[in-house]
Amino acid sequence: MSQTQTNNGVETTLLDADFKHTLEKIALGIRVLSMDAVQKADSGHPGLPLGCAELGAYLWARVLRYNPRDPKWPNRDRFILSAGHGSMLLYSCLYLSGYDLTLEEIKQFRQLHSKTPGHPESLDTPGIETTTGPLGQGVGNAVGQALALKLLGARFNTEQHTLFDAKVYVLMGDGCVMEGISSEVSSLAGHLRLDNLTAIYDANKVTLDGPLAESCSENTKMRYVAYGWEVFEVDGNDLEALHNLFEALKAPQHKPRLILSHTIIGKGSPNKAGTFKVHGAALGPEEVKATKAAIGAPEEPFYVPQPAYDFFKAKLPKRIEEQQEWQKTFESWGRENPEKLKEFMTMAQRKVPDDLEAKLKALKIASPIAGRKASQDTINFLVDILPQLYGGSADLSCSDLTMLKKFPVVTPGNFNGRNIKFGVREFGMATMATGMAQSGMITPFIGTFLTFSDYMRNAIRLASLMKEHVIYQFTHDSVFLGEDGPTHQPIEHYAALRAIPQLNVLRPADANEVKMAWLAALNYNGPTALLLSRQNLPELPHTDVPYAEGVGRGAYIIKKEERKPDFMLVATGSEVHLALDVTKELEKLGKSVRVISMPCWEIFEAQPIEYKQNIFGGDLGKRVSIEAGVDLGWHKYIGRDGIAICMDRFGASAPAAVLAKEFGFTVESILERIL
Repeated sequence: MSQTQTNNGVETTLLDADFKHTLEKIALGIRVLSMDAVQKADSGHPGLPLGCAELGAYLWARVLRYNPRDPKWPNRDRFILSAGHGSMLLYSCLYLSGYDLTLEEIKQFRQLHSKTPGHPESLDTPGIETTTGPLGQGVGNAVGQALALKLLGARFNTEQHTLFDAKVYVLMGDGCVMEGISSEVSSLAGHLRLDNLTAIYDANKVTLDGPLAESCSENTKMRYVAYGWEVFEVDGNDLEALHNLFEALKAPQHKPRLILSHTIIGKGSPNKAGTFKVHGAALGPEEVKATKAAIGAPEEPFYVPQPAYDFFKAKLPKRIEEQQEWQKTFESWGRENPEKLKEFMTMAQRKVPDDLEAKLKALKIASPIAGRKASQDTINFLVDILPQLYGGSADLSCSDLTMLKKFPVVTPGNFNGRNIKFGVREFGMATMATGMAQSGMITPFIGTFLTFSDYMRNAIRLASLMKEHVIYQFTHDSVFLGEDGPTHQPIEHYAALRAIPQLNVLRPADANEVKMAWLAALNYNGPTALLLSRQNLPELPHTDVPYAEGVGRGAYIIKKEERKPDFMLVATGSEVHLALDVTKELEKLGKSVRVISMPCWEIFEAQPIEYKQNIFGGDLGKRVSIEAGVDLGWHKYIGRDGIAICMDRFGASAPAAVLAKEFGFTVESILERIL
């Protein structure tokens, strides 16, 4: 497919003429499919697919290792389109290369229930490695995926057998480069020397709003050199130049690579190429017609040259054979390493032992103890049982207590540890954790203070959209963290996290609930946020119950009324023991009280209606919620006339006991409020 020649002492690699002709036909097909799909939908972003058609053709025809018949085989190369608005580039490449994506689906671009939504979604379409759209997050996912592959390689590769040597490629645009998330993760990727990662920057100098020069004049090349990356430049619309570069990049890689691919946005469009007008709107019927004439395509809708189909069809047996060779290596490795094979299969299945609840129940954790400390004890117990657990923190492991004490920290070029220091990069950490989970073999847990979940929110949202198995350990979960003051004291954060669909939010009340919260997180097919106290909490009566009768229900009665209730108190986390203290005083006054611990609203809402009615239904007297956050959402359970003991303003810097009195979280204050 190529030959070499030397010009002025520099060796270059020339494309075989027939292969170059085929690549041109593939690029033509990408352009036609993309502009026609966007035009049919009358919605979309044709500029990137038109500008990156040669790049897409070359990557999928020559560079990437994949098998469209098995999109998830473990040692495939990963391609991530961080600039997700250019989704038709990816859909076109997947369709042409033989994935389970039909031409009819291409024609249904951006239509309800199609496999071709406006931005790539990993749950919808085979071959999509991650859901992208909010710019820059795909870069974070790519760094996480690359890190996961290095971790798995360090764990399972032997001198005789290589199970993991795949590469990760991410295509990013100007928006991805400008978003701060790319800085966070690119900095860490350079620090860790991720030599299996290549980022391709579609440097077309145009943003949605106009020329890039109107908003950015940085030297991106020098920025990435400073991060510790190798940086290359290429004319992304020149197949010979792309071929020459990627042939040179076959040399051993020692650090992450950035390719500045200079392209013309909307290339081929006679009147819109190179302008922002082609970025985010259909070309229009007349411009589509003119573009097809300019690039030598017939007016036939969704036309693809036959050589493009023929090439990928002919390549399919080779791609299947590559995976079969890997499978033979895997089987040979398994025979020689039976214990590692067992560990591999446990991780691949993300298997949780059937007796894990019993083992957790047997784990002794002395109380009173902070929620964060009870979680640390639980994690360090679980890590011996669950090889898929990897942890990390945003420079707070000594405070959020996420460190796995028996294992080293991952360091540059050394990936044998199970602790990752993400640095002060909360957003980057969250996107990377999603990428690590997308390995299919790692369950990451990551930690920081709850108030900093704001930095991570969009990454948590996308992880929830994808139902990725990520566990967030958020500590310092209320104003009762004390003297650090309102900048660090979460107020609205419980409600903000509960508002995210498919995210389970658990706020355990004591060590017993912490252990069962971890069981819930491990068993849930999606992300979980654990909200944990800084201050010590006592062990509560009636929390040491079977999972299916307690935390596994989301809400459960921990103090049953003796007769028809005068009061129903419902609380979460550190306020549950306060509710019990209030109950003692009410009972001294002859009142009958039901107390409900409600560690997880989402789990509770999934319960049968009969159970929910048994907990909150009927005449339960005066209904009171107690939680050190905003009252948003509580009136669903306590009614419009219920009393919400809550935080309706920001906190303050003072010792916890002083703050409790200031904000009404004492027995005396609550009694005065509800009687």
